[in-house]
Amino acid sequence: MSSSTLVTAPPLLPVAGAGRHVPLVDGRTSRYVDLDVAASAPALRAVADHVADVLPVYGSVHRGAGWTSQVSTALYESARAGVGEFVGARDDDVVVVVRNTTEALNLLASAVPAGANGTGAVLFLDVEHHANLLPWRNLPHRCVTAAHTLAGTVAGIADALAEQPYAVVAVTGSSNVTGELVPIAQLADLAHAHGARLVVDAAQLAPHRRIDLATTGVDYVALSGHKLYAPFGAGALVGRRDWLDAAPPHLAGGGAVREVGAEQTEWAPAPQRHEAGTPNVVGATALAAACRTLADLPEGVLAAHEADLRERLVTGLRALPGVRVLSIWPDATERIGVVSFTVAGRDPGRIAAYLSAEHGIGVRDGRFCAHPLMDRLSGTGAVRASVGVGSSSEDVDALLEALEDLLTGGEGWTYALDGSRWVPSPDPRPLDLTVAALLPAARRTADGDSPCRS
Repeated sequence: MSSSTLVTAPPLLPVAGAGRHVPLVDGRTSRYVDLDVAASAPALRAVADHVADVLPVYGSVHRGAGWTSQVSTALYESARAGVGEFVGARDDDVVVVVRNTTEALNLLASAVPAGANGTGAVLFLDVEHHANLLPWRNLPHRCVTAAHTLAGTVAGIADALAEQPYAVVAVTGSSNVTGELVPIAQLADLAHAHGARLVVDAAQLAPHRRIDLATTGVDYVALSGHKLYAPFGAGALVGRRDWLDAAPPHLAGGGAVREVGAEQTEWAPAPQRHEAGTPNVVGATALAAACRTLADLPEGVLAAHEADLRERLVTGLRALPGVRVLSIWPDATERIGVVSFTVAGRDPGRIAAYLSAEHGIGVRDGRFCAHPLMDRLSGTGAVRASVGVGSSSEDVDALLEALEDLLTGGEGWTYALDGSRWVPSPDPRPLDLTVAALLPAARRTADGDSPCRS
């Protein structure tokens, strides 16, 4: 079945920057096709409008008597409640505002009691994003190799839990490489049966599926605003209070204390205990605005939108010669709009450079901060295309047509390695930041070699 026979899907929600044009290396411009939303999603238009409304009343929080301080404090605490509601937090759960999922999981790793469930040990899979793998290595831990089926992987977790006690089972809600979901409610029941708590890295899950801590029994969830159409620097850790109340403060400073003496400090309980310093009020309110906007979508609409786009994309990719769509588990029944693929004989980074330079399409390439998983799936790297609420079938078709052009006609430009990164050589495109008044002078800034690319 060709992609043209599938359902045409317009964008589900408006996002900032939609419809903008970008320069191509041949002198033309093209509508930008953003298929890299799994890395950082554009702001929802509703979120951008909300931030514009908040900025005129922005002020200090929690300690100011001025009007803007009172308004900002109310906005910040309302945002905390809104994020909790979005993930179905229980009445006694706590919402800690952080920068992103990585910070949330590092904070939680520092809060696991040493003797919890006898060992304070953590169990996780080798398919995890580095954010849900590296923080746990500072604790007693076991990394379970995922089986070739999802059912076998769940059974492997059960076997590991039966062998010895663990305090935590940490899993990704949805793979940032393949989009496949794990059964978090089933895993929560399994963890609890063995005295452990379940932690879900929801960086990819939260923007695509409803989460309900109370219903599923998940103990902690971590998420990022920049994945959730609120790229203003805030994320959240939501979950059970007791460990967070007893843990050392994430940062030592003002706002995290009740009383400070010359030599002694009485720390506040969570969430303030882990939010020292002036908080990111704008980021927190933007995150809550995104949560409200997504929650207002009718049940099932978002999943159906992404399913249509994913089917269109995967069907089209599999029709192209030499293309292999990556998958961890053939029996996974649920997937979000994240698809990674390889093209036989072609470097993923060079494909990504070609798509950007000659077609105005943004994708991701490399190993996606999931090195152990990518070592298994491809041995090197891959190209990742990801869709969201601002994506359309037109975007998917643009990618498929560009790839077909590459495979049938080859590149129309020359490319060279700049460190580990493929770039057009030469690249005559103007850097349009000056035109947009975002930089005082047109200049390129070296971003170095990404360790998740190499």
